[in-house]
Amino acid sequence: MAHFAEIDSNNRVLRVVVIDNLDVDSHGGDQSEEAASHVNNIVPLSDIGVKWVQTSYNNNFRKKYAGVNDIYDPVKDKFISPQPHPSWTLNSDADWEAPVPYPSNNLYNGLPVREIIWDEDAQKWRGKYQEDRTDLEWNTNSNTWVLS
Repeated sequence: MAHFAEIDSNNRVLRVVVIDNLDVDSHGGDQSEEAASHVNNIVPLSDIGVKWVQTSYNNNFRKKYAGVNDIYDPVKDKFISPQPHPSWTLNSDADWEAPVPYPSNNLYNGLPVREIIWDEDAQKWRGKYQEDRTDLEWNTNSNTWVLS
């Protein structure tokens, strides 16, 4: 099955539909404008939709499988996830990066750190330690987890 994302005027994904591969193959093939036009004939755009763009369920093209609220970048010809936090920036591979690199290890006192999350207010990574759920934070100077 082929998948097509409906895009609005801001290049935001509104929905994704499934189309028979035979329909795509007989109308220009994968990633063709002809196939997208055919999709528009069988699945009309919504009131705010402006075009259909094929997406790959297996991430074989256009970076990733499109999801609702993703952005389609027509210059890079990629679908990009929404920005997770205001401080994060898009790298050259169209991946979001935190201003502080993700922790290079997930161990504290030899045991796994759980629930590693980005704290936007503090601009640091935080985690929980084992069963007692002790709060930890990532120390970028020592590249270790420390108690909060």
